[in-house]
Amino acid sequence: MRSMKDRIHMDPASTLKRIPLAPHQNTSEITPTQDLFVLAHMGVPRVEPEDWCFEIGGLVDTPRVFHLDDLKSYPKHSVQSVHECAGNPMTPEIPTRRVGNIVWSGVKLASLLDAVGVKPDAGYLWSFGLDTGEFEGIPVDQYCKDLPLWRVAAGDVLVAYELNGAPLPPEHGYPARLFVPGFYGTNSVKWLQRMELADRRLDGLFTTTFYNDEMSSTAIDSRSRSKPVWEIAPESIIVSPAPDTRLSATRHTIEGWAWAATGIASVEISIDGGDSWRKARVNERSEWSWQRFTFDWCPEQVGPATLSVRAFSTTGECQPANGKRNAVHNVNIVIDSN
Repeated sequence: MRSMKDRIHMDPASTLKRIPLAPHQNTSEITPTQDLFVLAHMGVPRVEPEDWCFEIGGLVDTPRVFHLDDLKSYPKHSVQSVHECAGNPMTPEIPTRRVGNIVWSGVKLASLLDAVGVKPDAGYLWSFGLDTGEFEGIPVDQYCKDLPLWRVAAGDVLVAYELNGAPLPPEHGYPARLFVPGFYGTNSVKWLQRMELADRRLDGLFTTTFYNDEMSSTAIDSRSRSKPVWEIAPESIIVSPAPDTRLSATRHTIEGWAWAATGIASVEISIDGGDSWRKARVNERSEWSWQRFTFDWCPEQVGPATLSVRAFSTTGECQPANGKRNAVHNVNIVIDSN
């Protein structure tokens, strides 16, 4: 009998990228499915639901295979969460602002792990997708990522089969995918094939080669000079006014979204390109969502102006000025005389 991987085909069989919205077009609190960015490293596996299943094994008491009906037999759990691409792993210092806010539904991963029984020496979860092919000229048998078990214990990690109340579209991981709220999208493996519990990180192209940020030797500990790209760093975008807008010298409201894995404590606005900063109003977070900010402003000078925004997480981390994937967002506008 042919394996599941033999019963799928890749369509397309190469990198797929679709970015429908620029930052200023993110006007909805919940991003419509058709407007959510699509990034698939090696293309999109096409699989029929009756052909699909995935296994949980490794450091467990009882390895088990789950079919789609098995997942749906568990209570359905929904999570509203920001979903952000970590950017191009070849140029991690360049912000891409590929982000949306989505309602994901499925079964809690913790429930599935309870069903198989995790052994005490397990510290990581390895997840493998059905996507296969080539990335940056490197042959890849399948996409795979690792996840620390402390994140599963923190709650709301899903094996998701719905997006915004409907079955996952093929490009977003149909029939089922991992979703990790508060972690960059690269960690939420699509088109799940199997999971393994392990006592160490997974050594691979998308785990220990790419998607690691260089750090000083003291930033993590004396033995490590890099950090896996897991938790979403504080970031914010200006939605209004849009770039190149011409405004009158009257009262206006600057508004947008801010987000971080731990949530946002404060947001600051600059109307002079970062020379000075003023506090904005920030809404409280709902579940794992982004947070709306607003700032009332009356321009005092006419001519070109650069608006900037930076966010601070609840742990005190600040959005950097430049050189990072979450660098400060700037918007150039023009103030006209009345």
